[in-house]
Amino acid sequence: MKTKSPNMNIDMVGIKKVGKGALIAGSAVALTFVAENIGSIDFGNYTGLVVGLVSIVINFARKYLAEY
Repeated sequence: MKTKSPNMNIDMVGIKKVGKGALIAGSAVALTFVAENIGSIDFGNYTGLVVGLVSIVINFARKYLAEY
């Protein structure tokens, strides 16, 4: 059963969910930064799309490696 925070209130479960999301998004930004600055890769107008796709890949890897 999933635990939800009540509306207009946040508990430790909510804080952990927000933290995980921030780590995933931050990882995507970091990987995109590295990819743009190390190689000659220029995403141009597609930077937002690349960040989104990298976020999906990171989330998939996190789910795959998580212990249930």
